[in-house]
Amino acid sequence: MFHIVKSYLNFLWHSKNEHGVHSPFVFNLVTKCFYDKQQYPEYSILKKYRKSLLENPNTIEVTDFGAGSRVFKSNTRAINQIAKTAGITSKRAELLFRITKYFQPSTILEIGTSLGLATSALSLGNQKAKITTLEGCKNTLAVAQKQFETFDVANIHPVATEFSSFLKNQQPTTNNQQLIYFDGNHSKVATLEYFELLLPTITNETVWIFDDIHWSADMEAAWEIIQNHPKVTVTIDTFQWGIVFFRNEQEKEHFVIRA
Repeated sequence: MFHIVKSYLNFLWHSKNEHGVHSPFVFNLVTKCFYDKQQYPEYSILKKYRKSLLENPNTIEVTDFGAGSRVFKSNTRAINQIAKTAGITSKRAELLFRITKYFQPSTILEIGTSLGLATSALSLGNQKAKITTLEGCKNTLAVAQKQFETFDVANIHPVATEFSSFLKNQQPTTNNQQLIYFDGNHSKVATLEYFELLLPTITNETVWIFDDIHWSADMEAAWEIIQNHPKVTVTIDTFQWGIVFFRNEQEKEHFVIRA
């Protein structure tokens, strides 16, 4: 907890709004997407999706996996508690929707489905996109799949898998990952492994979003390595997320933005 508080105070000290941004690309993203105040009808769907989970008292056995499909821990939890503590917040879901709507990626990969709260935001942002979402726990994914059916989210392909094994076996290319949302394993080793495995997919239009970059000192170290990678040009730290771009025409620059 002390680490999070310290990191947040540091973020507030260094963060800016659109008035401190001189890159036209980032300025447009901040003003037309981050700070877009329009009340989209999709927000009500996101709220209903969340509400249905928060009202679900049923329990499931949740299994978390470490590297190589080894079981890290297993426990029984209520679905409403998972939604309350592990799911993306309403504000972040709406921002994820706007980012997807703004960039209109035709292919999306999500690493870490959980109950599908973020997945639904990605889907509603571009209902024509092909979305692949990965989840290590089959029981959690089963709940998410029922939610997708209930809310008629049809453009999602859920996969129950250990993340690194899937990424190694699929041999991803530039044709299948235009936006990637990393929310599966919040450790330095795993984050950097996924980063390296997915580098072959990047194009000039690629958007990567890393969740919980300030969760721990290890995650902050991973974020710093990603920022300094020679193929990375623009990065945006919103505290909760680290957003990465590989745009050749952009000078290498890092932004800390209140979103």
